[in-house]
Amino acid sequence: MSATDTRPLLDGIRVLDLASVGPAVRASRWLADWGADVVKVGPVPKDAGVQIAPPAYAYSAHRGMRRVLLDLKSDGGRDAFLRLAATADVVVESFRPGVVDRLGIGYDALRAVNPGIVVCSTTGFGQTGPRSNWAGHDINYLAVGGYLHCTGRDERGGPALPGATVADSAGGGLHAVAAICAALAARAATGEGTHLDVSIADGVLSLMSLAVDEYLADGTEPGPRHGLLTGRYAWYDLYEASDGGWLAVGAIEPHFFANLCRGLGCDRWIGHQYDEDAVDEMRAHFAAAFATRTRDEWVALLGPANTCVTAVLDVPELLADEQYRARGAFTEVVHPTAGTIAQVAAPLAGQVDAATMDVRDQAVPQTDEVLTDAGLGVDELAALRAEGAIA
Repeated sequence: MSATDTRPLLDGIRVLDLASVGPAVRASRWLADWGADVVKVGPVPKDAGVQIAPPAYAYSAHRGMRRVLLDLKSDGGRDAFLRLAATADVVVESFRPGVVDRLGIGYDALRAVNPGIVVCSTTGFGQTGPRSNWAGHDINYLAVGGYLHCTGRDERGGPALPGATVADSAGGGLHAVAAICAALAARAATGEGTHLDVSIADGVLSLMSLAVDEYLADGTEPGPRHGLLTGRYAWYDLYEASDGGWLAVGAIEPHFFANLCRGLGCDRWIGHQYDEDAVDEMRAHFAAAFATRTRDEWVALLGPANTCVTAVLDVPELLADEQYRARGAFTEVVHPTAGTIAQVAAPLAGQVDAATMDVRDQAVPQTDEVLTDAGLGVDELAALRAEGAIA
């Protein structure tokens, strides 16, 4: 894509989103952010007069998406979905294994109406294996993938919870997006679609591959303070400044480590980066040095000096951070009920402008609009609505 081409990256790609939980919902949000036409497929409410809308901030209010309500357990609702699938490129679903097949909208049924369809099934443990039907959430996938064990310890001495949904976002959502984009690239060459089996727990394992591969290679057991990237050495750790603020230090490369030592006035440690006998003393010296200035003073001194030192920011601080602002990491959109609200902008900032996206009222579906686009006529829509198959 050239610098003058403003087309969204996934312009022309239509996605049907059956997802109801975090990872797959995040995947669809990213696909919409990149320009795909994402249609969320929800159930017909039992009380047609009641529509429950998510809060304005939920998954960025499903910005850039349309919404259709279908009763997939009815013949009419299933047939309407198959009509939609015939016009789609991707289907994202997060039901437990076997559910879409029982509904008559599994991969084989979709492939029959659209051989090029890419179906992405995103579940906690995948479509196969002894845990494939287990319920779970972010904490569970981080637990079985070794992430919690290696991250750190809380005040009780047990594994500490991370401050973000790492499994849902990186283990599930991003892996789903990568798999979908790869499948679309393959389809461009072959014309054939595929069924993608994305396991969130498998995704967490891939995030842990550096630690796991080290253990497989030489038996080094990962854990807090055990490995290079979990605080074993003083030059990859967190330090408190004089004002109570915290700094993150990641001076892995020898030249960055040497710069850090000079900046802290700890030149004596240059040349002793991996000296196992000096780890505790070096850490104590670094801690004492960092305690002599405020967090922001250290950032101003060490940040530009190639030391791999940054501030630990809280959310209000990162919203005002000049780097994020310069990157266009935040945007404002007009929400139909909440008014103008700020949101985290689409990834690949500069490629897609979230401010131009349509943030619709989630209590008002676009069922007729979407199904009309798929070729259903006025009489068909009226009949489906009369039988309760659509809303």
